[in-house]
Amino acid sequence: MKKKHSTEVIQSFFEIKETNRQWHLPIVAGLTVGIPLIFGWYIDNLQAGKLMSLAGLSILYIQSSVLAERMIILMTCCFGLMVSYTIGLFFSFNPVIAPMALGFLSFGVHYSLHKLNLTKPPGNFFFLMLASAAICTPFELENIPEKIGYLAIGTILTCGIGLLYSLITLKKTHEKESLPQPKTGYTNIVESLIFGLVMMLSLAVAFALKIEKPYWIPISCLAVMQGASRKHIWQRGTQRIIGTLIGLGITWLIASANPTPLSMVISITVLQIIVEFLVVRNYGIAVIFITILTIFLSESGGELSQNTNEVFIARLIDIIIGSLIGIVGGWVLFNEKIHFYITLQLRKLKIMIK
Repeated sequence: MKKKHSTEVIQSFFEIKETNRQWHLPIVAGLTVGIPLIFGWYIDNLQAGKLMSLAGLSILYIQSSVLAERMIILMTCCFGLMVSYTIGLFFSFNPVIAPMALGFLSFGVHYSLHKLNLTKPPGNFFFLMLASAAICTPFELENIPEKIGYLAIGTILTCGIGLLYSLITLKKTHEKESLPQPKTGYTNIVESLIFGLVMMLSLAVAFALKIEKPYWIPISCLAVMQGASRKHIWQRGTQRIIGTLIGLGITWLIASANPTPLSMVISITVLQIIVEFLVVRNYGIAVIFITILTIFLSESGGELSQNTNEVFIARLIDIIIGSLIGIVGGWVLFNEKIHFYITLQLRKLKIMIK
């Protein structure tokens, strides 16, 4: 049985899946991430460019073939990203309160997206990714408006690119996309509760272990829990660990060449295009490029060049811990007995309140 399971994991690492994602969407995603980075490099403020580029990830939420619906969804998701990031910034002042805040936010985001019927990939990932990154930054009240402002600029740019892209492509596209069926009330609540508790636990573990950049653990946990089933989550966890190891090796080689800021900007843009092309076709191979991309986005060029070995060992440990928590969380998420028990308790609580 174990041998069969191992064979399936290995095969999934090389399997190329079919997808209905249009070939030009990854290019547009690369532009929404790359243009802010180029602007940040031009004004000699690459950190601001990186923050603006994170808003560009919202372009992946254009999930309708009707222009008005598409733009409403995109603007709503841009607003949601800003809210998630803002909540993360405001609750970063205390390592005890921060995990609880992330847990409540994870519950709210997961529940709301199901209610709004926005569960197709990337789902809740980017909302909680930005919140995790923000909630792990040093609390600097005076800098919060500036950071939110940079993110807002990125969302405005993204909406502009999204509108232009839609005007060009929707003329040739008339297919009505089928939306997933919304889940029942109790199922959605139970899933959201589990999601919130696992995210809270992942950040609490990161703080307890005094990880230098604790957001890597909840983000890795979150990525693994995006799986559609218990088996899929196990595969994603295994693929993420293997892909991360390979990606770190490639990043180490690139960092050894002391890349310039401009070359980093160009590399991030190209990597974003590659990731969006691969992630719906082969998650395992995509993780290799995701690892390089996220390290380039989160680490400064100088830190990569000076502390290459330390940075990579730390990131590998963080991602392994986060992936393992995500695998356990995924097992709980798709455990029917746990779902039944929690649903039963919620119904009892509802009767007691009445």
